[in-house]
Amino acid sequence: MDIAVIGGTGDEGFGLALRLANAGHHVTIGSRSEERGAQAAERARGAVGADANVDGTSNEKAAASAELIFVTVPYAGQADIYRSIAPHVPAGRVVVDTTTPLATAVGGRPWQVIRPWHGSAAEQAKALLPKEARLVAGFQNISAEPLRDLEHALDGDVLLCGADPEAKAQVGALVDQIPNLRWVDAGDLSMARIVEPLTALMVSVNRRYKLKDTGIALTGRDAWGTPPGA
Repeated sequence: MDIAVIGGTGDEGFGLALRLANAGHHVTIGSRSEERGAQAAERARGAVGADANVDGTSNEKAAASAELIFVTVPYAGQADIYRSIAPHVPAGRVVVDTTTPLATAVGGRPWQVIRPWHGSAAEQAKALLPKEARLVAGFQNISAEPLRDLEHALDGDVLLCGADPEAKAQVGALVDQIPNLRWVDAGDLSMARIVEPLTALMVSVNRRYKLKDTGIALTGRDAWGTPPGA
């Protein structure tokens, strides 16, 4: 699959790019500048392997050419990035928003959150995209540092929110290709109002226990994935 990672020069985006390239996908790292995108792609090939299918370019070009788009930017820049790529997102594309509205966007602490006007960062993203875009919120509860370390065994569940079951299943299939991760259908996009603040919770736990890779796992099933009857 051709996957774009918008904001892929940041910690979370670069980690996702590494993991998806390592799973055999063609990944295009997007940045505000083509040069920075190309530099990040070179670093990614150095980490995954010289034959890794990773390119770098501007956010707009990356979005226009991808089959699936991840947007991995801090909340402070989320609206500007979505406005810049919105005209370039092809109709019907699946867009995955990973944003958490941490209070760092307004000078606060990373274990505090702010409440966007739309209810969640994902719902704000939905309002900025073309109506035909199929938005899924997810990956807020997967820490950036272990994502970037390909030698590190990840552990936990990725909570996916969105109104389109097929879009969530498509993103979930990518989650399944990352060793030791599972995906959970967490419900409609409005559930991102609950999922996004979990990042602040994990930051707080990491801080208190001097960790860097706290995750979230749900009990009750050996495997989650597509809900029964969906």
